Amino acid sequence: MTGTEAFGVLELRVGRILRAEPNERARKPSYRLWIDFGPEGERRSSAQIAALYSTDELVGRLVIAAMNLGTRNIAGFESEVLVLGLPDAEGRVVLLSAERDVPLGGRVY
Repeated sequence: MTGTEAFGVLELRVGRILRAEPNERARKPSYRLWIDFGPEGERRSSAQIAALYSTDELVGRLVIAAMNLGTRNIAGFESEVLVLGLPDAEGRVVLLSAERDVPLGGRVY
């Protein structure tokens, strides 16, 4: 399988965070997120992004998420998608996002 073929297997899409709240049961500071992916529907995600983001600044933000990795129960919360990010110099997660407003549910390619 080539790199291009392997990348095509991973379904990455853009969504907008509708709601964010702390996950008090998580071992590491985390948020529970509800994300609108347009025609793909609303999905939930657990994300360890509390070091750089408040719940207020997350609502309305565009994010990139992996859609087809399966559902995991994280500290009592069903996480359906994996929100993507990169570590900064201190290891805190910086979210990946679209630089401009794009249609929700759009696939990354």
